[in-house]
Amino acid sequence: MQSKLIHHCFITFKDTSPLVHNITNDVANNTAANVLLAAGASPAMVHDINEAPEFVKLAQALAINIGTLTYTSLQSMLATVEVAHSEGIPWILDPVAVGATSFRQQACTELLKFKPDVIRGNASEILALAGMSSRTKGTDSGDSVDKAKEAAQHLTQYAKVVVVTGAIDWATNGSQSYSVDHGHPMMTQVTAIGCALTALIAGFIGVNNSQATESDHSSFLNAATTALSYYGQAGELAAQQAQGPGSFYVKFLDALYNLEAQTLINNLRVTSS
Repeated sequence: MQSKLIHHCFITFKDTSPLVHNITNDVANNTAANVLLAAGASPAMVHDINEAPEFVKLAQALAINIGTLTYTSLQSMLATVEVAHSEGIPWILDPVAVGATSFRQQACTELLKFKPDVIRGNASEILALAGMSSRTKGTDSGDSVDKAKEAAQHLTQYAKVVVVTGAIDWATNGSQSYSVDHGHPMMTQVTAIGCALTALIAGFIGVNNSQATESDHSSFLNAATTALSYYGQAGELAAQQAQGPGSFYVKFLDALYNLEAQTLINNLRVTSS
């Protein structure tokens, strides 16, 4: 992937400071909001069905995360993604622990009808969402990213881009794919870091969608890949100074806040795959 595309997506995000509407899980609200603020975006955590479908019209993007799913929250999600889809507002689905229960599986089936622009999940979630066998461990993955690539390709019938996160992240639009070799194991020791990544990707696709059409999804792929690179590099920088998960969280927010475009490009480890 050309570094100039990463640079363009990054600068566009920083210059635009997108409003990202989140209907996320109870555990992730605070972290997702802090991550978006540190990155330079504007977070909104608007969940209730009485206002979320109206509010989403103000946002550049919508992030849906089913981590603490309830019947009530699902109704709000469905109503809000319907508006986002009809208004052309990019939205991303994070199918947390989709393979764990039939309720989650059915919820995601309903949400997929409204064609998310991006799906982001760990390998087990992507496999389960595609109806394939997975070794889910609740919210954790028991499968490798490589094992989930076929499932991710399958899911591009619903979404413009599918992102599989793991030791080396992988993103595809069905015809192009990128591996992103950034991040640090300590990122898995702080709750909601993965959920907050979904919110950040939403911001990037929200402001980098000028070329996105039904036949060309490269701008969304570029945007998602940029977000993965930025997030992973921030994790690496934070881990250099952290003494444990608590200090890592603070250093991670600082790294997101301070990481500059040229540093991102100089340390880029993204390959076509």
